[in-house]
Amino acid sequence: MEKIIVTGATSMIGTALIRECLKENVEVYAVVRMNSPKLGRLPCSDKLHLVDCDLEQLSQLPEKIPEGCDTFYHIAWGNTGENRNRSTELQSRNIAYTMEAVKAAARLGCRRFIGAGSQAEYGPMEPGKTGPDAPERPATPYGVSKLAAGRLAMLLCRELGLECIWPRIFSVYGINEKETTMIASGLRQMLKKEKTSFTPAEQLWDYLFSEDAGRAYYLIGEKGKAGSVYCVGSGAARPLREYIEVMADITGTDAPGIGEKPYPPGTVMHLCADIESLHRDTGFTPEWTFEAGIRKTIDWIEETWQ
Repeated sequence: MEKIIVTGATSMIGTALIRECLKENVEVYAVVRMNSPKLGRLPCSDKLHLVDCDLEQLSQLPEKIPEGCDTFYHIAWGNTGENRNRSTELQSRNIAYTMEAVKAAARLGCRRFIGAGSQAEYGPMEPGKTGPDAPERPATPYGVSKLAAGRLAMLLCRELGLECIWPRIFSVYGINEKETTMIASGLRQMLKKEKTSFTPAEQLWDYLFSEDAGRAYYLIGEKGKAGSVYCVGSGAARPLREYIEVMADITGTDAPGIGEKPYPPGTVMHLCADIESLHRDTGFTPEWTFEAGIRKTIDWIEETWQ
């Protein structure tokens, strides 16, 4: 890769990908909203160019980028966060946004389109690792929309002569993570010495640090095989309570309150990515332990505390 386009550039995955690409001397066109308070997350570099464009305006991207690029990363997704499944109609709009991103990529001369799928495309998972070919039974508007966007992106890319790869992201934590997640909110409470309360946390869970996720996405762009679906995770699962105990130990929290809350309806009890094909095709292996990732995340929280 020499010149790439990234939508969702200020997201956790987007910023991690951009940092990795700049380290590898790749020129980046970051698609952003110029009035976004998140612009400060992006590094300063002569090789990073900001492009003002909303999701609803992706068809205008070819007029906003002055030169052709080789790879298009479409990470942007509207209506995310804890309320993402409250509106089927709002989630479904992302399918059309993905189609516009593919068409923009073709007009910009890109040879490769890479999306941002989700483990939610599989729906409830059985014990053990979930691989790219596992049955897809999405049970939420978010999961259904991700699956439809990925399937249609593959077909449209074929029509337009682009390679398409659809990584499915499992659980990523770390720098620039949404504050409503278990790790982000729990860490902030612990650092403030506030009381925390969790479910029994018996789930077997796969967590990947954001910097590792950014490197996985870079390697997929460099070495991934056209037409592939990849599961992006650490490839190992631990009981969720162990992750909470690590957070408590590092922050000096004596009683984190595990088991004080009931499981919410529809709790996912098994989440572990099979990353064998990702490793085989790209060489990706996670480098960050959970403990090291949490310490790095705490450093970031304390640097950006408001």
